[in-house]
Amino acid sequence: MTQVFDADGTVHPATLIKAGPCVVVQAKTKETDGYEAVQLGFVDGGSKANKPTAGHFKKANVPATRIRREVQLAAGGDPVKTGDSVLVSIFAKDERVDVVGAGRGKGFQGVVKRHHFAGGAATHGSMFHRAPGSIGASSFPSRVVKGMRAAGRMGGGRVTIRNLKVLQVDADNNLLLVEGGIPGAPSGYVIVRKAVAAKRIKVAQVEKPKKGKK
Repeated sequence: MTQVFDADGTVHPATLIKAGPCVVVQAKTKETDGYEAVQLGFVDGGSKANKPTAGHFKKANVPATRIRREVQLAAGGDPVKTGDSVLVSIFAKDERVDVVGAGRGKGFQGVVKRHHFAGGAATHGSMFHRAPGSIGASSFPSRVVKGMRAAGRMGGGRVTIRNLKVLQVDADNNLLLVEGGIPGAPSGYVIVRKAVAAKRIKVAQVEKPKKGKK
């Protein structure tokens, strides 16, 4: 993450993403697969194909890619065929994008951190500091009901951050600068797509002075 300053000094927290170049490794159609989607491969320059995937890349006539993700196509969009390049230039400054990735795993955590329980008194001798308390009745139903919030594995799931504003697009270096944070570790991989439900970008308007007043 970094910061971007406007001409008037306004600061924007931002995240720099290396977006591509990507290639279409496989194009799926309704006639052959039952739905419209493409398999995108992230070209990082150092990937090697093993025997099971070598023919897959050779058929598409694309370089071997280690990171591949399947992305569904929007209805009525431009046709995509195998071998096409998908570059960061498909995005434009000031438009909205969604970023999908795996959040950071936080391991096994208690109810205070995982579910924001208040906990008990912190005074000496209370014997009830960060415990969950009662988790069910004894006589009926004599069991713990499904969905009870408890301690367990926290984080590491699929996270989608919606409607991030694109601040800059560097097509020469395949870089995308978006406002705000994105899920995952600094070395993680994410999917950047055009916003599904884009919010209207508000533009500041200067009030015009009324007639007869300065």
